[in-house]
Amino acid sequence: MLGIIGMIGMFGGLALLIYLTMRGMNLLITAPLTALLVAIFNGLPIFPQLAEEGAANFLTNYMTGFTGFIASWYLMFLAGAIFGKVMEDSGAADSVSQWIVGKIGMKRAALAVVIACAVLTYGGVSLFVVAFSVYPMALSLFRQADLPRRFIPAALGFGSTTFTMTSAGSPEIQNWIPIEFLKTTPYAGWEVSIFVAIFMMIFGYWWLKKMINKALANGERFVARATDETQETRKDLPNPLLSMIPLAVVLIISFIFHNSLGTSALIIALSGGILATYLINRKYFHNFGKAVGDGAMGAVVAIANTAAVVGFGGVVKATPSFEAAVDVMTGIPGSPLIGGALAVAIIAGLTGSSSGGQAIALPLLAPHYLDLGVNPEALHRTVAISSGSLDSLPQGGYVVTTIRSIAGETHKDAYPAFGALTVVVPILGTVLAVILFSLGL
Repeated sequence: MLGIIGMIGMFGGLALLIYLTMRGMNLLITAPLTALLVAIFNGLPIFPQLAEEGAANFLTNYMTGFTGFIASWYLMFLAGAIFGKVMEDSGAADSVSQWIVGKIGMKRAALAVVIACAVLTYGGVSLFVVAFSVYPMALSLFRQADLPRRFIPAALGFGSTTFTMTSAGSPEIQNWIPIEFLKTTPYAGWEVSIFVAIFMMIFGYWWLKKMINKALANGERFVARATDETQETRKDLPNPLLSMIPLAVVLIISFIFHNSLGTSALIIALSGGILATYLINRKYFHNFGKAVGDGAMGAVVAIANTAAVVGFGGVVKATPSFEAAVDVMTGIPGSPLIGGALAVAIIAGLTGSSSGGQAIALPLLAPHYLDLGVNPEALHRTVAISSGSLDSLPQGGYVVTTIRSIAGETHKDAYPAFGALTVVVPILGTVLAVILFSLGL
């Protein structure tokens, strides 16, 4: 009976968090409240003083998740937000976007955003950094092309988390976690990975264009806001090719130091991007000091929102019902590829983290499936792709950061397109991967 109540509390808390997020409620309030609901239904003590020494409790587990995320990512968020702001204030973002529009045409502005995100992601730049870095250019592109700005988060997410993040050879952590447990390489299942990546890229972009064209047909256009840095197109823009150098600096530095420094390489890379932007375009700045200050404040809001959701995941993972759910999911009968994909995807949805879904499920799945003789390369690629699906439910940390903190949109406006491209498309990609691997490819 207690197990059923715990499950109701866990999935009910998640459903309530998703509902309140879609309604636009403040995550700093809703995340701890829904986490408290999960804790109560699962019989977790609220305070550490009420629990046995070292035992799980609501306050400790929530704050460990919250503060742990900030401790790991604050400087990266800070550097990423400032980099985006200085690219915007110097006119570098506008310059690059105008050059791209001139080359590929106004109608392909959304494609330019997707490609920019894909290049950075496959180059090893963190998803959060990609969103911070590309957003100023995306805003400028959508403004010039007069496209509804609510599709910017969808373009950012699609270019970052689908056909690049989990593909063979990607330096993103989602492609590297399985290596430890399956003894594979980053290029595991590369033949199938190519097919799946091409499918997700073509189908996803077609869907994005269809949604944008439907909105345009309904009369939607770009609407400027008072918070936008540039209300009118600037005439004194820096050279577009020189303005691309800071982006190249971020890409090159992160690629060089990715293996040796891990995520810390991103701090150096983004700091290098800020310095390069200042040195190359310093005479074009409106107010460099204000751009840095605005970026810093934006970073605080962004990481606080994301950390609030990570704290929710910290409470969920400590509950007995979560352990029971993991046991059920890792014991799914039938094809191990289907079982593995489902387990990783669902756990990623519960924790709001694609890497979390893999890190929790693989230690349990890998030994069992390898003993059954499952092809480790096929399992690697399948769970990698599936991890990038349900992690993008409305309460996911990356989702909240991209839609609310970076783009300033509401979930009601931006999430339908975002969810279609970052949840549905990867699910279809996972199904395709399972089919191709089952056919012996």
